[in-house]
Amino acid sequence: MVEAGDCLDTLQLNQLEISFREWVHGSQRKDVQLSRWRVLLIFLLIRYTGAKLNEVLALNPFKEIDVKNSTVLFNSTPEGKEYDPRKIHISEDLSREIETALADNEFRESLQNMFMVDPAFVRRKFYERAQACGFDKRLGGPEMIRKARAVELMQCNMPLPVVQTILGHSTLNLTSSYVSFSAEEMQQVTKLFMEKESTRKTSARNSFFGKVTAIRQGDIQTRVEIVTISGHAITTIITNDSLVRLGLHEGRLITAEVKAPWIILQRGAGEPECSAENRLNGVIQRKNEGVINTEYVITITGGIELCAIASTNHAQQLGFQVGDQVWAVFNSFSVVLRVD
Repeated sequence: MVEAGDCLDTLQLNQLEISFREWVHGSQRKDVQLSRWRVLLIFLLIRYTGAKLNEVLALNPFKEIDVKNSTVLFNSTPEGKEYDPRKIHISEDLSREIETALADNEFRESLQNMFMVDPAFVRRKFYERAQACGFDKRLGGPEMIRKARAVELMQCNMPLPVVQTILGHSTLNLTSSYVSFSAEEMQQVTKLFMEKESTRKTSARNSFFGKVTAIRQGDIQTRVEIVTISGHAITTIITNDSLVRLGLHEGRLITAEVKAPWIILQRGAGEPECSAENRLNGVIQRKNEGVINTEYVITITGGIELCAIASTNHAQQLGFQVGDQVWAVFNSFSVVLRVD
């Protein structure tokens, strides 16, 4: 689908966003500020929805941005449409910012033509902001921001089919797991991810979005089985109290998280014989060796990245290198469930 390579990373995207915001307030003239604010909103919509420039410019912000439900509806006009309509969730923070802007009478009046501005003008402003940050101007173009957003979502473990749906790809990478998720459930997964991305309240590096497929309750603890949108099976053991408190039931959408130090890597193409219930096959993509600890980033099926951390002394004994095929294993007690 997309690869990182030649596009801005998350820190650079955030730097570009700051540059846009400073630019908006860099003029004392109200009319100039209003014009720049419209360009900022266009940038924010592309940056956080991954939409095409022409899709954003065609938006009716008063009808197709639902600030109450934090969604944006693209391609809603049936006449001569090139792409199917799709509803994309945005964070509540961004939704409130847009609501505040649209409530400003002067800004509302400046949007008589909505976002219908010259695409060449918008591109020039994107290029200028990129250059102001010291980036190659090409990396600041709308298409490259869209690509950067896709890479960002993938690196944050947004399931590939969901990323493809957000971007409006006509051909999806369908897995047997994906087809068992309804369109409404896919929307819920997207909303959950966007809010988590916005708040960043957890330190866990490894997140799996999925659906509860089985619950086996014992006298003290309960075994919960989950299938992710990418088709991975995850098993966890929780207390019966947690089962009730989280309100779990078969079919419930949920996030399973595993901290990097709890993941153990084992070498080999064949599935390891061990007591750990969760065993995921992948390839080491990156290795970051420090004085105390060494970090490994492993890509598993669906393009999902897992992070594992081992002491550097132990890592040197293991001898893992980039490109090695490994198994990431972790037991069911290492999995934390969240129903945010």
